[in-house]
Amino acid sequence: MTAGEAGPPRLFDPALRAARRARAAARFAGHDFLHAYAAGLVAEKLLDVNRDFPAARITGDETGLIAAALPPGKLGGIGSADGGEGFDLIVSLLELHAENDPIGAMIRAREALKADGLYIAVMFGAGTLAELRNVMADAEIETTGGLSPRVFPFADVRDAGGLLQRAGFALPVADADRLVVRYADPLKLMIDLKGAGEGNVLADRRRAPFRRDTLARALTLYNERYSEADGRMPATFMFLTMTGWRPHDSQPKALKPGSARVSLAEALKPKTAT
Repeated sequence: MTAGEAGPPRLFDPALRAARRARAAARFAGHDFLHAYAAGLVAEKLLDVNRDFPAARITGDETGLIAAALPPGKLGGIGSADGGEGFDLIVSLLELHAENDPIGAMIRAREALKADGLYIAVMFGAGTLAELRNVMADAEIETTGGLSPRVFPFADVRDAGGLLQRAGFALPVADADRLVVRYADPLKLMIDLKGAGEGNVLADRRRAPFRRDTLARALTLYNERYSEADGRMPATFMFLTMTGWRPHDSQPKALKPGSARVSLAEALKPKTAT
């Protein structure tokens, strides 16, 4: 970066995110269903690839959920440090949605891969916690007369595909998966999020403690708006799974425009019976 050149916007507080994840580590196993679901998405992608990965780097999966979902031998040595290069596989599990410079992180991952190495990242996408975000916003406006920053700028599946392309990955693919979890009490949802280390880490968040009357109003609105016939309430999570490969000469490449040997019009002409 040259002098005077602005870096990426600082939307998130990485130190706070690390601290919250560290505090949540002791009780994480009781609230890890989101990470388990994301790990399952990664495992599905890896099982679709007909090769093993002798050297892998996996971040965001401290309890080894991905390896546990795969047959023995699919993954070789697994590291979690950012340093090093020459990996066959790099996985980022539920990290990029709170990354200030996701393009930079993805470029560093691409550069650490071997040629034709695989990159997989799962992050939360647009639509995640839509119910909770709506009631929290309305409750805060009602009880305080204002609204503090609480909304992550989640990407959609098209954004995810664009990130892969901008980071220089070949054969980029982005998929979206929707998970709906139903709660008898939305307060349990908040406890699960805290237990998984997934609280608000926006840099411009309000520092004052969350007001009890605001929380009570949010829980009331959640029940009023989203309660189903059995009394349970949905919480929606959108998962974006991104896969890309470090470029290699062996990979298929798209033809250049105009290089087809037969024109589309010619190919679509009706055939004459002989």
